[in-house]
Amino acid sequence: MTARTGVSTLLSRVGATSALTAAAVAGPAVLPGLASQADAATLSIRALDIAASKKGSPYKYGAAGPHRFDCSGLTLYSYKRAGKKLPRTAAAQYNKSKHISASHRKRGDLVFFHSGRSVYHVGIYAGHGKIWHSPKAGTRVRLEKIWTHSVWYGRVS
Repeated sequence: MTARTGVSTLLSRVGATSALTAAAVAGPAVLPGLASQADAATLSIRALDIAASKKGSPYKYGAAGPHRFDCSGLTLYSYKRAGKKLPRTAAAQYNKSKHISASHRKRGDLVFFHSGRSVYHVGIYAGHGKIWHSPKAGTRVRLEKIWTHSVWYGRVS
């Protein structure tokens, strides 16, 4: 029996809700795509939690933690601690991420601020239109409302 036939049979016998429960128990053998989506979501939420734990850490240009950060240093540090390596700069992180629309953004996605085609700042989406970020010299890591519509979103997988 193929995986597709097995999933169809499972869905018809036990219903979608029970199939998802079975998939969670049986693992990726039942619904292969489900596991990779769950792993990406877990990674993003871990990175978000790590960034939030750095609240109050001072900004320092070129710093990537563990006590001082610039914007891309905070995202790099957070994702590295969560288990995923990112490039060093905001622009390179944008180029490495999967670009998504605002309507598909989720907590833990990266938020890239741009002027024209140039990315100049990055933070981690916290939900409700807010990001965790390390804004600029003289400030500290904080949760803040997104202040412009000139943003792009990226997902780390």
